[in-house]
Amino acid sequence: MKKRPAQKKGKPMQQDRIEPATTESVPATNPTRTRGAAPAPGDGAAETPAPRRRGSSHVPQTAESLAKRQREISVSEFFAKNRHLLGFDNPKRALMTAVKEAVDNSLDACEEAGTLPEILVEIRMINEERFRMIVEDNGPGIVKAQVPKIFGKLLYGSKFHTMKQSRGQQGIGISAAGLYAQITTGQPVAITTRTGAKKPAYTCELHLDTTKNQAEIQSEKDLDTWHRDHGTRVEIEFEGKYEKGRRSVDEYIRETAIANPHVTITYINPLGEKTVYLRQVQSNPEPPKEIKPHPYGVELGTLMKMMRSTEEKKMQGFLCNDFSRVSGGVAHEILEKAGLTPNTWVQSIGTKEAEALYKAINATKIMAPPTNCISPIGEDRILAGLKATVRAKCYVATTRRPSVYRGNPFLLEAAIAWDCEGMDSEDPVTLFRYANRVPLLYQQSACAITQAAVDTSWKNYGLSQPRGSLPIGPAVVFIHFASVWVPFTSESKDAIANYPEVEKEIKLALQDVGRKIGTFIRQQEHAEREAKRRQIFEKYAAILANSLARITHKGQIRKAHEKSIASKASKINYWLQKIAKRESAAADKLVKGAMVEVHEDVHVVEGAAAAPEAAPAPAKPADGTKARKGSDK
Repeated sequence: MKKRPAQKKGKPMQQDRIEPATTESVPATNPTRTRGAAPAPGDGAAETPAPRRRGSSHVPQTAESLAKRQREISVSEFFAKNRHLLGFDNPKRALMTAVKEAVDNSLDACEEAGTLPEILVEIRMINEERFRMIVEDNGPGIVKAQVPKIFGKLLYGSKFHTMKQSRGQQGIGISAAGLYAQITTGQPVAITTRTGAKKPAYTCELHLDTTKNQAEIQSEKDLDTWHRDHGTRVEIEFEGKYEKGRRSVDEYIRETAIANPHVTITYINPLGEKTVYLRQVQSNPEPPKEIKPHPYGVELGTLMKMMRSTEEKKMQGFLCNDFSRVSGGVAHEILEKAGLTPNTWVQSIGTKEAEALYKAINATKIMAPPTNCISPIGEDRILAGLKATVRAKCYVATTRRPSVYRGNPFLLEAAIAWDCEGMDSEDPVTLFRYANRVPLLYQQSACAITQAAVDTSWKNYGLSQPRGSLPIGPAVVFIHFASVWVPFTSESKDAIANYPEVEKEIKLALQDVGRKIGTFIRQQEHAEREAKRRQIFEKYAAILANSLARITHKGQIRKAHEKSIASKASKINYWLQKIAKRESAAADKLVKGAMVEVHEDVHVVEGAAAAPEAAPAPAKPADGTKARKGSDK
């Protein structure tokens, strides 16, 4: 048996002692209850606090004391503690996200005003960890009363409740950038805006009160003169990290210029390097039209909310006037399946009736929503943007017909720039992802666009593809998703959710451009094989010509005949090379980069670099013999 450790004299062993609760804190209990028995109903045992150990600082809480600590959490406070949800989780990404939000707002404002956008993006380095971002545009400007709400209030905007394509949707972006600046540097957001040449410019500095989710203006004044007749300038100072590379501000500006060829962007990076992306087309894209919600895109709770807020009195008018694609006949069919009449009062609809109406809507065949709420880039504009930014040998593009997911219209566009300059043929293709013309640089693996590109069988189009990855080749793959409501996976708007309808359309768009580029790749490979065969033939043509000249010589070959044989061999060599050039003329054109009949939508760049060299013109025979037209004998 183990002996118990001896206890030192004068220091008795301390034991935890439990203090009995006082009579004031413990309610009276049933004296008749015995030890171990279950508490009787209503005897107050559930309200008895647990015995408190001596020295413990924990004080048991009551419902009343807990209620006093409850308070409302503003959206600003929530995002201040969870800024990673908005794309401000690290300094490098924070710099890119702030620029993205400001540029997106500028592009939307210019396009809605019908102005060709001219945007200045400048990033000044205060020190290695602090930067000052300046974004200036020539848009319509902002009304003075709206400036504090736009830049100092989260979840405030004009696009959340509209059913049309736009870059911004949630009303968070630019105010979140100001909130991040306030957290990291304590500096206010500086705004200067002007709405017309005959009106004064307005400038102010503001902070964001996170408790009230409101702006606090620190200073403001009117300016009689400003260098722009109309437009807005935003300056924000915050912590960040500048690096060049795939997920940098430089790359974001470059990809923005590709998808928005109607924009002129002047970009000055923290190193003072200035880059100007000139507009490639001289008109804005067709503006999208706002539509009403489609019945298939409305859930039960939303349907009940719409019925509570509608101005229509009867159900027939509610269905026809508050939804798109619902005619009188379709509304009558829906109401009949739901067990209602056209004259049923909207306010009399209860939960059971609303549920029956919701099921009837989904059981009725309704025309797809109108697609004029979407504004695609267009094949010609995509090609113009790619050609101005990505130097390649061949370009293809396609725009799919609109489709629908959950009642929301959407459209896919895809393009490929093949044989790009500076790209390794052993590396995976570069994937450009866009949502409503905005580049998506982060969370590539979590995006439906990437998954669809990986699932596409690129081997059918002449590209090698390892299992479970993107294809291999010196190419840029461009994919644009346009919709009235983009199903982002998070508030940072970096990846698109995996809806089956969306993935299907992405794959179909990629297969379309894959077939086009596959035709060119196969002809290019054929041309390279022909060029190699011609080079081998030319290498031995002189030897063959000399042998043929000797074989065809009549009589014994003497030293005096060598000159005649050499002249004859020169003629034979000339005609052999001429025949070889005629047979490989198509290959020569394709190798040089000249336009070849590949596909009507394949754009081959004139004079692009090629691996094998084209055949030189054959030298004329030494005796000056001229070639006869139509004769290769």
